[in-house]
Amino acid sequence: MRPRIEISDVHLKKSVDLLSILLSDEMTLYVKTRKFHWNVAGESFMELHKLFQSQYTELEETIDEVAERINKLGEKTIGTMSEFIKLTRIKESPNGYPVQKEMLVELLSDHETLIGELRKDIEVCTTTNHDAGTADLLTKIIQQHETNAWILRRYLS
Repeated sequence: MRPRIEISDVHLKKSVDLLSILLSDEMTLYVKTRKFHWNVAGESFMELHKLFQSQYTELEETIDEVAERINKLGEKTIGTMSEFIKLTRIKESPNGYPVQKEMLVELLSDHETLIGELRKDIEVCTTTNHDAGTADLLTKIIQQHETNAWILRRYLS
């Protein structure tokens, strides 16, 4: 059954497509952050190990919220790695095991990429799709990415 929430089917589809891409981005960043959590080594091992854990735990919650928003808009949520890889705007680094500083730089770049993309997505949701609920969710998510980027940036200062 389609939701009757004063958003046209066309705009609902556009919001779901946008959310599916975001879900793919968040999943890719989650996996990368988890990989770095498992493989970090060196002088600040425990501090970064815990930092990465707190960030991937937060990403888990975001992933669930995005997936549930897709369902609220009346669609099924994608859920395979191959689907995520097709849609993500985040670059993976298979077979790559960077040192601490490179991990921080890569994660910072990913968060900043998502911040830029989310700004565009919020604009589309607000002005084109007339989807305040999705725009509100994206605003919350952008704030999380801004905080994580700030934390990572401080390590690199």
